[in-house]
Amino acid sequence: MGGDIPGLNVSSDSASSGDSAKINGTDAAFSGYIMVILAVLMVTLVVVTVLGNALVILAFIVDKSLRNQSNYFFLNLAISDFLVGAFCIPIYIPYILTGRWMLGRGLCKLWLIIDYLLCTASVFNIVLISYDRFLSVTRAVTYRAQQNMTKHAIGKMIAVWVLAFLLYGPAIIFWEFVVGNSIVPDDECFAEFYYTWYFLLCASTFEFFSPFISVAYFNLSIYLNIQKRNRSRINQMKERNSHLPARRAEEQLTSVFFVKTRKTSSGDRAVRTEVIEDDASPSSSCPSNASLVLKKKATTSNLTCMNVNPSSSERRLDNKITQHSRLSRDKKIAKSLAIIVCIFGICWAPYTLLMIIRAACSGSCVEHHWYEITFWLLWLNSAINPFLYPLCHSSFRRAFARILCPKRMSIQPETETNSCQ
Repeated sequence: MGGDIPGLNVSSDSASSGDSAKINGTDAAFSGYIMVILAVLMVTLVVVTVLGNALVILAFIVDKSLRNQSNYFFLNLAISDFLVGAFCIPIYIPYILTGRWMLGRGLCKLWLIIDYLLCTASVFNIVLISYDRFLSVTRAVTYRAQQNMTKHAIGKMIAVWVLAFLLYGPAIIFWEFVVGNSIVPDDECFAEFYYTWYFLLCASTFEFFSPFISVAYFNLSIYLNIQKRNRSRINQMKERNSHLPARRAEEQLTSVFFVKTRKTSSGDRAVRTEVIEDDASPSSSCPSNASLVLKKKATTSNLTCMNVNPSSSERRLDNKITQHSRLSRDKKIAKSLAIIVCIFGICWAPYTLLMIIRAACSGSCVEHHWYEITFWLLWLNSAINPFLYPLCHSSFRRAFARILCPKRMSIQPETETNSCQ
């Protein structure tokens, strides 16, 4: 998060003196080219982050069908990531390019609070979304019953923001008053606990380590649940196949009735009806929910009465299709969560580890440019999230298509199948 690092010309006593030379010293000959490249990359990141998350928010506003419990969590994530791109990164760009904070201490405090808040809220929202997907797979019945309980969803969304603020907000505001002095120079902007390793270790436990373990646990639980159901499905199929010939014969005898009609004389149109049925059948005529099929032959016509109620084999087939559909859906959930775990770890683990190491050795054992790279990975995560989460769901994709291509969507029928939910 942006508030964790000072400008490139760090002048703190505990910081490396070589950092300031990177902008104002020996590298000044080609700093112009570097600044142009960095500026283009940063502006691109801002545009992608803002537009991607704005599209998620707009889709939620214009499409009422998206307003269920799980999608509220996507909205919460999109809001935090949108503000990262709209506020945190733009303010940081001139700071990193010039190496000087020129907006005053008041705005520095505000920027630090919002930056820490938004990055932490983004992490907590990822955990909340993963937990929601975990419940949808492992406790499907209870989960479906609570889909329309938006008050619970809103309560969880508010809790995310409150917890995210409490993790860093009070420390940013009151740290210098508690310790009695400030270590931040006037032309720089970073948190007062920048070199306090024990505080950063405790905070990182709640901000990264616990969320990462939680998301990994949810993903593993979903995978094991799917494996268990898949084995159970295979065993049931084997058991059904072993008894299939006998069941087929029984179903054919009990579900089909034959009614033969023949003329009593060559000139008489009256017919005598004779019912041939299974001995276990309760009546001697076609049931009311049956259909008649007329088959004409040379001198005899046969009426066949077929039962249109679904047989037990058809019902089993329907259940099999439903189970297969749910299993396929849950496999997609497991795959999406596996991707979430990997990207979350890639974006957050390097920064968290280097932050703790840098604080423990007072900034002398970690090259500043490595720390800078790991730091930008955090904001890159906010640009990836709108593609990683909502775009994985067909309901959001339809809403996006409705916004971006309204004429094309007006002639296409809507479907309610979900690809990753």
